[in-house]
Amino acid sequence: MTTDAELRGELLAELHRLRQVVPEISGCLVASTDGLLIADDAQAVVVEGVAALAAACLGVSQRIADSAGHDDFQEVLIRSTGGYVAMYMAGHGAVLVLLATADANVGRLHHEARRATQVVSRIVAAAALTFAQALPEPARW
Repeated sequence: MTTDAELRGELLAELHRLRQVVPEISGCLVASTDGLLIADDAQAVVVEGVAALAAACLGVSQRIADSAGHDDFQEVLIRSTGGYVAMYMAGHGAVLVLLATADANVGRLHHEARRATQVVSRIVAAAALTFAQALPEPARW
């Protein structure tokens, strides 16, 4: 069985890999869809606040997609004068958030992030399974 520390190490390795292959990424994090920080490789931002706001943004984005008659929401990109914030669903319970500079190649950012969401999704699913297996059996009457 994989330990929590090993799974967290895998997440951090993937976040670090992203920052290496896309140098314009200034920070990245993984959060639960309810806004709790899971892992981060970011500096100079309040990652807990970004995680909470990302969850709120994803909730609104999903509602917009649903209202438009589209299937499951997948990603959102925010462009500002300071750069980009990109959020990608990573399985059913997590979101990958990337912070990038204004000169980032958005195509490259999307390409690498979409690949990373598969890795993050697998790790988060494994962590949920590990947690579920560690729970005690319910009492039977």
